[in-house]
Amino acid sequence: MTLSVRTEAAPGGPPSTVTSVAQRVLVPLAIANLVANIGIVLTGGVVRLTGSGLGCPTWPRCTDDSYVPHGSLGIHGAIEFGNRLLTFVLAAVALATFLAAWRAGRRRAARVAFVIGLGIPAQAVIGGITVLTDLNPWLVAFHLLLSLAMIGLCVLLLDWLRHPRTSRRHADPVRRTALATFGVGWVVLYLGTVVTGSGPHAGDADSPRTGLDPALFSHIHAWAVYALVGLSVVLLVLARRSGDAFLVRAAVALIAVELSQGVVGYVQYFTGLPIVLVALHLVGAALTSAALAWVLVRSRRVPTPA
Repeated sequence: MTLSVRTEAAPGGPPSTVTSVAQRVLVPLAIANLVANIGIVLTGGVVRLTGSGLGCPTWPRCTDDSYVPHGSLGIHGAIEFGNRLLTFVLAAVALATFLAAWRAGRRRAARVAFVIGLGIPAQAVIGGITVLTDLNPWLVAFHLLLSLAMIGLCVLLLDWLRHPRTSRRHADPVRRTALATFGVGWVVLYLGTVVTGSGPHAGDADSPRTGLDPALFSHIHAWAVYALVGLSVVLLVLARRSGDAFLVRAAVALIAVELSQGVVGYVQYFTGLPIVLVALHLVGAALTSAALAWVLVRSRRVPTPA
């Protein structure tokens, strides 16, 4: 007895079995891509907050003579090496997403998935350079910002897959307000990395700091947050007037994340930056990037009802 699997559809006929499977798994894979990229932001934060940034003191090896940590490196080596291993999980998810999008005939989605995939080895190299420079705070910040940008691309991919059809563009005030919100939001994210780079939790006791005044930049960061919240509220009002329920939900989600981040930020500032709250604030930064991307994507087009 022989077994055969349909892989090609007849012209004008139903889609092949492989194509049908790709279409079914594509959205779950895109969600997994988003979750995985948010997750590695958290695990990277755990590396820094536990002082494990140089748990593997070199790169690409963990030590000069081994790719894996040995007992003398202790828990810090295990934490740092564990974070490195997660890169392969991200790569596997990104590759599966790209292949599914390509097989499903979603060429634009496949291109975005391909760019996300390219970001993973780029992040590995930047992470390696960060280790080789003893956790230079500016490189650590760039490492995080690139992850946040990849999260935004994951949101773009997911939105394209879930709402592929459009009928019209939003009015200029909506699109311009959304773009301003997105821009100010990224200023907030950048200033957050500046504050982090000037404060404690360097990732290693001997790692350098920026030398900037953390109190001063905390206040600058806070004022940028006020501007972001104000713009987000204006966007919500415009979204409600436009009648786009998708954009309304995106704006509400963004404001919810901003308010939650504000509460966590103030509490951590006045309680001496406890590790748990700093980690929670870092996850909030990842969610902020996701919400900013969602708002921007939703503001560019109005979905056609199915």
